Amino acid sequence: MDFFKGLMTDLASSRCEKLQAPSYLNLTLSILILLGILVSYLPQHYRIIARGTSEGISPYFILLGTTSGTCAFANILVLPASRADVACCKTVSTFECVAGLLGIAQVGVQWFCFSVILLLFLVFFPRGPTLPIDETEQQQYTWKTAVTVAFVCLLHGLAVIITSAALIMSRPHHLGTWANILGITATVLAAIQYLPQIWMTWHLGHVGSLSIPMMLIQTPGSFVWSGSLAARLGIEGWSTWGVFLVTGCLQGCLLAMGIYFEVRARKAKQCTEGETHARCVVGYMQGENGQAETDDEGGTLVEDGWNERTPLLNGSRKSSQTPTPQR
Repeated sequence: MDFFKGLMTDLASSRCEKLQAPSYLNLTLSILILLGILVSYLPQHYRIIARGTSEGISPYFILLGTTSGTCAFANILVLPASRADVACCKTVSTFECVAGLLGIAQVGVQWFCFSVILLLFLVFFPRGPTLPIDETEQQQYTWKTAVTVAFVCLLHGLAVIITSAALIMSRPHHLGTWANILGITATVLAAIQYLPQIWMTWHLGHVGSLSIPMMLIQTPGSFVWSGSLAARLGIEGWSTWGVFLVTGCLQGCLLAMGIYFEVRARKAKQCTEGETHARCVVGYMQGENGQAETDDEGGTLVEDGWNERTPLLNGSRKSSQTPTPQR
């Protein structure tokens, strides 16, 4: 036990010396990343609230993202280097302490913002719609599914907190191993987090309540954030910054798909009437899977850009003005 205490004392001493000579470039970058995390999640929060539904967001994406974020936050909290930084706050100045803990704050804010998405997903979960797989089979995402996801996330968070607290009080020399387990778990969950969302978005043919502006900010931000944490924690902190390197790659794939669907839907809306319109509809009404084209809200487009959600009685549209396609 004295051996491990000696190691922690040496680690704390070296970390305190490092905090007393902060890199102002890294400090500025860390502050920008922290603000960027907050700003990047706002479009997603707003989109769910504005649409009044979380349709288009996979419950398994929410489940994996929340549990991955919980593991990542717990990982950086129990990491020996992070605990040494917290201990150094007793000896260094307030500015140096705050600068040294920005890495922890970044992961904590990211976990909190994704937890807000979980809450909004639950509150605005659509009660009726299903996700069609083909003409004869449907996969049901019910209110029970959403509640189960929230319950599992809560149980997982409590289990991580209890285990971490128990190790801190009784087996502190095992915290390094526990931190690596949390980091590996977070990386694995993050690696598969986007797979159900990619699958769901592909089969829907539109992004639904998923925010493209959020992904536009977060995809490059993940790589910058990963580099910043790597510079702060070093190679021994791979289990922390590796999470965001993986998520950046997968989120980039989802972003590319979302942009493709948005561009395709906008081109379909720009079709003009007449023969040119007819050819345009033929080109864009069929997706790559042979499915009818949808707009960015999930409605199926018809000849003049209307969809099945458009009211039948609309003053700006008269059936007598509908052109008859010429053969």
